[in-house]
Amino acid sequence: MPTPSIYAAHPESAPFGEVAADLRRTNVDLLYVTDRLPDLAKEAVLPYGEVRSRSIGFGSAIVEMTPVADWATLERQSLLAQRTQDIHLELGAVKELGRFPTEPYDIERTAAGKTVRTPGVVARHALAKAHFQGELRRRLKNAPSKQVMLYVHGFNETFATASYTAAELCHFFAHRHVCGFFTWPASSSGSFLISYTNTTESAEYSVGHLKKAIRLIAQTPGVEGLQLLAHSRGTAVLLGALRELAIESIAAGIEPAKSLKIENVVLMSPDIDVDVATQKVEAFGSDPDLIAAWDTEFVPNLLRGRLTIYASPEDRALRLSQFLFRSRNRVGQLRPEDITPAAQAYFSKWGDMDLIVYDGERTDIFGHSYFTSNPEVSSDLIELVRFGRAPGEPGRPLVQTGPITWEFPKGATQTAGGR
Repeated sequence: MPTPSIYAAHPESAPFGEVAADLRRTNVDLLYVTDRLPDLAKEAVLPYGEVRSRSIGFGSAIVEMTPVADWATLERQSLLAQRTQDIHLELGAVKELGRFPTEPYDIERTAAGKTVRTPGVVARHALAKAHFQGELRRRLKNAPSKQVMLYVHGFNETFATASYTAAELCHFFAHRHVCGFFTWPASSSGSFLISYTNTTESAEYSVGHLKKAIRLIAQTPGVEGLQLLAHSRGTAVLLGALRELAIESIAAGIEPAKSLKIENVVLMSPDIDVDVATQKVEAFGSDPDLIAAWDTEFVPNLLRGRLTIYASPEDRALRLSQFLFRSRNRVGQLRPEDITPAAQAYFSKWGDMDLIVYDGERTDIFGHSYFTSNPEVSSDLIELVRFGRAPGEPGRPLVQTGPITWEFPKGATQTAGGR
């Protein structure tokens, strides 16, 4: 990942100064959650493949930044617009620390004719939950924000490539949060069209598992907030999980913003139809008959911070989705003019919702990963997630084009220098 322009322009600001001593090394230790099936074949290259698992596993994944000799060298190279040493990512040790019971959880009928989960499966679930939360609390000690950054990848990603993006983001967020990623069984082999079809259904399969992971993190003692980032098809998984969690919370009489502790939801190059995404985001506002534990008519807040969408009309990867789904508009390809004044006015009433459009040259092959390949976009992401700054504030010199739409200023750096 090229050095974000915020760091290249101001290396004297010592952006890595708050990194804990235990984390000042040339690798990143990520907490992962997955519903990929472990690949136990002798010839397996990765610990998990693209087959769906009927149980949720979690553990530690080390991403090595090579061939950097030490932290001082890595820090120095991470501040250069044009690096003097190439840095490559490799998947190091991966250790599964625990696993939840196989689904569906075993049940039994009581003498009173009620259906209950068996004591054994409840005990195993509780043990896995305690183990996960214990590991998360251990990691919180080195996180200045006491928050968790969870990254959800998209289509055509492996366990390794998902870990690389999470590690890059974690490094340039200066380890401010506990860093983790949710990796689901996206297809990455075979015919591209068949692979994409399989991935679409696997994404739907994983919604419930991501929901459990987010709830588990939010309920961990000591966690003060969540930063949820999703890319491409992973945005559909995340929106589905958040919708289910919001319904849970509303039915319990608790505002989702309070129960889930979500600071920011960031959707990067969203591979989802505009109408479908709108329905998921605003469904609660259009359902006054929703069963809830309160009698008031206010629309509940879903998050404490911002909902941010990064889009680019030059995103070629989304053209396939547009064709396959016969979708007129994918969220990740939106331009400001694609959102009517009425729609802009409506969404502005929700507050803290932003569509940020990158309309410059492609800095990766398909123009689909500009949030890491373009130094200006990655800088804006850092200002949002690490520093909590809103668009237009110092450090985020975006140009407002509507009540909720923003663009990068013309003449901003369009190259991926430092690759």
